[in-house]
Amino acid sequence: MAITINLRYKGMDGSARKYAEEMITSGTVEAIRTESGNLRYEYYTSMDDPETVLLIDSWKDQKAIDLHHASAMMKNIAELREKYDLHMTVERYISDDRESEKDSSFIRV
Repeated sequence: MAITINLRYKGMDGSARKYAEEMITSGTVEAIRTESGNLRYEYYTSMDDPETVLLIDSWKDQKAIDLHHASAMMKNIAELREKYDLHMTVERYISDDRESEKDSSFIRV
């Protein structure tokens, strides 16, 4: 059972994209990806709203998320969010690993 969190960062004048770029170039993204329990950490830009960036952040379980949130890098992440004056919305999902023949007929691998 993985836990996936979709965070949408919204800013002005490209600030959400600049935030994501700084997260990547500073090495923070790579550090998060190497944390125990991290399954996915990827940024995407919105086709509908150029001022919004989506982060898909997936973890093995709640314990892994809690350890990440307690890490020293979270202070840096919070400071960057403030630096770029970002506002966020959050959606949280728990994976359903069951396979369905009906679903698989729509998936091209």
